[in-house]
Amino acid sequence: MQLKKMPRRKRLSAGRAPLILFLCQMISALDVPLDLVQPPTITQQSPKDYIIDPRENIVIQCEAKGKPPPSFSWTRNGTHFDIDKDPLVTMKPGSGTLTINIMSEGKAETYEGVYQCTARNERGAAISNNIVVRPSRSPLWTKEKLEPIILRNGQSLILPCRPPLGLPPPIIFWMDNSFQRLPQSERVSQGLNGDLYFSNVLPEDTREDYICYARFNHTQTIQQKQPISVKVISVDELNDTVAANLNDTEFYSAKSNRERPPTFLTPEGNASHKEELRGNVLSLECIAEGLPTPIIYWIKEDGTLPINRTFYRNFKKTLQIIQVSEADSGNYQCIAKNPLGAIHHTISVTVKAAPYWIMAPQNLVLSPGEDGRLTCGANGSPKPRISWLLNGVPVEIAPDDPSRKIDGDTIIFSNVQERSSAVYQCNASNEYGYLLANAFVNVLAEPPRILTSANTLYQVIADRPALLDCAFFGSPLPTIEWFKGAKGSALREDIYVLHENGTLEIPVAQKDSTGTYTCVARNKLGMAKNEVHLEIKDATRIIKQPEYAVMQRGGTVSFECKVKHDHTLIPTITWLKDNGELPNDGRFTVDKDHLVVADVRDDDGGTYTCVANTTLDNVSASAVLSVVDVPNPPFDLELTDQLDKSVQLSWTPGSDNNSPITKFIIEYEDAMHEAGLWHLQTEVSGMQTTAQLKLSPYVNYSFRVMAVNSLGRSLPSEASEQYLTKAAEPDTNPTAVEGLGSEPDNLVITWKPLNGFESNGPGLQYKVSWRQKDGDDEWTSVVVANVSKYIVSGTPTFVPYLIKVQALNDVGFAPEPAVVMGHSGEDLPMVAPGNVHVNVVNSTLAEVHWDPVPLKSIRGHLQGYRIYYWKAQSSSKRNRRHLEKKILTFQGSKTHGMLPGLEPFSHYTLNVRVVNGKGEGPASPDRVFNTPEGVPSAPSSLKIVNPTLDSLTLEWDPPSRPNGILTEYTLKYQPINSTHELGPLVDLKIPANKTRWTLKNLNFSTRYKFYFYAQTAAGSGSQITEEAVTAVDEGKTAGIPPPDVGAGKAMASRQVDIATQGWFIGLMCAVALLILILLIVCFIRRNKGGKYPVKEKEDAHADPEIQPMKEDDGTFGEYRSLESDAEDHKPLKKGSRTPSDRTVKKEDSDDSLVDYGEGVNGQFNEDGSFIGQYSGKKEKEPAEGNESSEAPSPVNAMNSFV
Repeated sequence: MQLKKMPRRKRLSAGRAPLILFLCQMISALDVPLDLVQPPTITQQSPKDYIIDPRENIVIQCEAKGKPPPSFSWTRNGTHFDIDKDPLVTMKPGSGTLTINIMSEGKAETYEGVYQCTARNERGAAISNNIVVRPSRSPLWTKEKLEPIILRNGQSLILPCRPPLGLPPPIIFWMDNSFQRLPQSERVSQGLNGDLYFSNVLPEDTREDYICYARFNHTQTIQQKQPISVKVISVDELNDTVAANLNDTEFYSAKSNRERPPTFLTPEGNASHKEELRGNVLSLECIAEGLPTPIIYWIKEDGTLPINRTFYRNFKKTLQIIQVSEADSGNYQCIAKNPLGAIHHTISVTVKAAPYWIMAPQNLVLSPGEDGRLTCGANGSPKPRISWLLNGVPVEIAPDDPSRKIDGDTIIFSNVQERSSAVYQCNASNEYGYLLANAFVNVLAEPPRILTSANTLYQVIADRPALLDCAFFGSPLPTIEWFKGAKGSALREDIYVLHENGTLEIPVAQKDSTGTYTCVARNKLGMAKNEVHLEIKDATRIIKQPEYAVMQRGGTVSFECKVKHDHTLIPTITWLKDNGELPNDGRFTVDKDHLVVADVRDDDGGTYTCVANTTLDNVSASAVLSVVDVPNPPFDLELTDQLDKSVQLSWTPGSDNNSPITKFIIEYEDAMHEAGLWHLQTEVSGMQTTAQLKLSPYVNYSFRVMAVNSLGRSLPSEASEQYLTKAAEPDTNPTAVEGLGSEPDNLVITWKPLNGFESNGPGLQYKVSWRQKDGDDEWTSVVVANVSKYIVSGTPTFVPYLIKVQALNDVGFAPEPAVVMGHSGEDLPMVAPGNVHVNVVNSTLAEVHWDPVPLKSIRGHLQGYRIYYWKAQSSSKRNRRHLEKKILTFQGSKTHGMLPGLEPFSHYTLNVRVVNGKGEGPASPDRVFNTPEGVPSAPSSLKIVNPTLDSLTLEWDPPSRPNGILTEYTLKYQPINSTHELGPLVDLKIPANKTRWTLKNLNFSTRYKFYFYAQTAAGSGSQITEEAVTAVDEGKTAGIPPPDVGAGKAMASRQVDIATQGWFIGLMCAVALLILILLIVCFIRRNKGGKYPVKEKEDAHADPEIQPMKEDDGTFGEYRSLESDAEDHKPLKKGSRTPSDRTVKKEDSDDSLVDYGEGVNGQFNEDGSFIGQYSGKKEKEPAEGNESSEAPSPVNAMNSFV
């Protein structure tokens, strides 16, 4: 049987095959027990490129395992290496590891070469990689004479390092004679080649000890270059003598020290090429010179830089991409910029690849007669060449094996026998390197064996994964089954996961997972099993965690840590401070659940952690203790630089008590005006200890300072010495100056006075000045004190005045005050608006126009125009009740407005008045207008009386608001069958003078629904609905079904003569008695005022053409359903089909007050929409009517109903 690679995990769900682990048949040698015969396997070897320290013995490793134990041999530079002939070379017993003793004698260079180890037994031979052994080298710098470098300020400079070639290459860095690293920046930096680059030099770059060091890590040695001397001078420093002795060529560079655009110091030119191997770090470098110092930017042409693998080094002069791959090939551009220009350099990157594994060959364990294959999957750039070896010999020259067939990178085995056992080597190579892998084919016939110890006990925390091991071996490869319990069946649930090594995983172990599990391994040669035991423990939890604490010094703080754990596990509780042990101090007390710290000190602050450990788990919780306090008050307050309007205050901060001071608060006291009252002067940063304070004149200042941290503010410092500032004229004038008349012949001037602090000196007074705005009068002034109001009498009515109020004291006047405008007192308007006319828009809306009154006649601030209107009587003269007047106010200078909410078919009167701040002017002459007809409200009532077998009589009261002259009534009705379906709709017109109508030729014992509404010339009004049932024909009910109302056809049924049956007679008597009782109950309820419940039925059976409009209280007119009625009369079945979905809208016009304004105080816009006030007492009328004037037309009902 061929061995196959098994998936990493396999989940089995309920209802699928038993939980059998069909493992792959590709097993590594580590899975084969060492007591079984097997070919050698290399387990440890030295690296391919092996650089050794020439001061120590050379150790070349080669370890292998196999059965029988393998023997070892070596080749050196491709030929056999006879270690017995070299006394310095020994091989470790039972191992292939070589030790070359060069410390006693000999040189490392003598043993430089390519070594390869072979491990061999009777089943095959495994070989190691080619191990290239080279001693490390750390050569000295060659002697050279370095001349001092002299250059001008601002020039660029490159200090070469050119370290000696070492093995491995050295690490380069620049230091001075004191072994201090030279500072680097965007201006000065070290390149990848070790040179030191200056984009431009400064005088501080002058020094004589620029030293390049090379550190050879392998030998732990450091070599240094001769110091380089650099002197930076300015042209002005060159005296005539120096200038005479130096020519231009003796300067390091001839470039000017003036500002210049960037140029690249490295790399040279506009483009370069870089090649890197896959998996390495790609390093690209651009260093530019210029003045000012250029900044470097990087981009990738036609792509973006990989976010997680891109890093910038050396002040962005070096771009590094780690784990580089073929996808990173392309053009990279570095850009150097300064204010004078920019240049760029393009680096073309090609990523090559040494061979790398896609799928390395794996060991095969086969039983005789089985098939298998070895695959050597490798890739690289260029594509690697694959070659096979057998026991270290090219397979082409190895002995033939009929069970083996080579197909490129795959060897196919069929019907293997024991002689097919061998070790195969796969070699994948290209110009950048090679890969070598050993994989054996071991032909065995072994029954299953389980390698895991029997009766192993696993203890697992609940809700965590449980892993039950079942290490096994067998050939052919065994299948694995797991069972739970002594007589359990193979596991099938979703919760189990099988791993390729036979391990059973329970991803989330629960309490019911506890028990004994049996692992069974089977192949054709036998069976093996093993039992393991699983116990599930409760997780350890911290149910009460320590909490963050802030404690002032000297206090006592307690941290609580309550733990809940499995009763079979014994936890240990440990407290840590800052991840270390608690201080050995009696102030720290630990009991079962608490840590108590008494007499808290500053150094007690930190992180305290509670750790609960058991043998299976551990949990922890931490809390921080902050030992803080409010700051101590500042002290040593001192006033310096005392000027008329400023002084400098300085202080010494007190202790911040371990909480940084965030700010200082400076307060002042005015002992002259408000002694004992402290005011905020300013706040400054917690880093300052001085403040320049602005002062006001004529104030006796004292200052104090408070420090603030996160806990609060300190106590105030002691007050500073007092400092009295000189008096001066006021800086400001009174504010809030106004001029308003309280009477038609006066002007009241008011202002907000200055406080004592603002007076700036003694003798504070106010100079009040006024004059008419439009006149040529001079300013009239008066000086007052200790007041904030002055009344000017004898003024003309409502005249604009210019007003100003200026402060003054004994020293002088404040600056010239601002001039404000006021008015003398208002009086009532003298003229009424003229040319008032009304345009009726519709039955509920009218538009009013008027001419404005002359401005002079208003005698005040125009507030607007006010319309008074009232309904005198209805046009039908049926209702002569006089309604109260309503008022609408239109603000500003509007000359028209809308009157909404009018009643249709009514007679109205109105007048208009102008309004100012004093009140209303005279009314305009009354204007009358009539509103046209509207749709009527619903009939006031609808009753069905005198039901007979084939007739019903309807009685009604006319609409309470006809809103016009009624032209007719419309009655629509339709039958309703026992399944609550609607029959055909009948439409009937009734004269307007009727209040009673009898319908004849109706079906007996049938329920009808009626829709009734009135009409005027404006259209149909709101409808009222009712239901009624025709009388029952008792002589025709027995055995005769009711007629088919929908189809109009009688249904034939087979008659059974049961009238003489005793049981039938008894049933009829019971029915009759029940009907009698129901009729008595209905009669009693109706006499008590109960109303027939129609609301729910109307909801279920809406008129197919007109849906009734609800009243304001949510009911249909007077038909309000009581709870008792709702119990006796069940609503009709919902969802009945209706022939129309037409909806009747409210009777009132859309031009309502709500649409024109907010409540009763709505407003119109400039186009005439409502902005006025609406007032007056008027009861809100129910919303009724039908917007449309068309009569409703029925639609055909259902085809039939029963």
